[in-house]
Amino acid sequence: MSQQTTLVIFCKRPLHGQGKQRIAATLGKDAAYQVACALLNCALEDSRSWPGPVVLSPGSESDREWAEDLLLMQYQVVPQCEGNLGHKLNYVDQLLRQQGASRLLFIGTDAPEHTERCYVEFDQLLQEHDIVLSPANDGGVTAMGGRQPWPALEGLPWSTPALGEQLGQACEASGFQVAFSSAGYDVDTEADLHRLLNSLAHDLRPARQQLLQLLKVLLDRKETG
Repeated sequence: MSQQTTLVIFCKRPLHGQGKQRIAATLGKDAAYQVACALLNCALEDSRSWPGPVVLSPGSESDREWAEDLLLMQYQVVPQCEGNLGHKLNYVDQLLRQQGASRLLFIGTDAPEHTERCYVEFDQLLQEHDIVLSPANDGGVTAMGGRQPWPALEGLPWSTPALGEQLGQACEASGFQVAFSSAGYDVDTEADLHRLLNSLAHDLRPARQQLLQLLKVLLDRKETG
């Protein structure tokens, strides 16, 4: 993969009782917190094998110190600004481009099924197109890369099934050539966790195996009461 593509991980600091609310609703707050931590570790695992620059973008300036302690490697921490996800993405994208970055691949922490092959595909497509989007099963995206600054994203329907389509349309309306990678999945519900039991069964990456073992315990605990 190209050394010039910067991997940007948008993340939230896992906190008990916050985040993964749909998982918390069926498995409890403790389980939701544990899942959030395990998902974060999967994204960090991917960052360690990324051959180019890595940027960790926590949800707020107050989490900068927490983020700086996460990775045992050379990387940059760029906290997100206030506003919705679109505003945050525009802000971080603009800041990194001002610092000299040319190609940026944004991911979150909800797609542990991203494989090395996925990242190779993202990077190859990004070398040939202005924008690369990885469609998610829920209508969103699991990754979004650009070698051009993003158009204004604040007004898009974030966290809705219409996001992926409207994001692609906004990029095309700005004159950008848009490519779509293979479709993927987000992890938001208990049903998604059951899917991971199968999709990660033969994934030998350590953080994925840790996530898999956690899910077996949590889901078995629910079934046995």
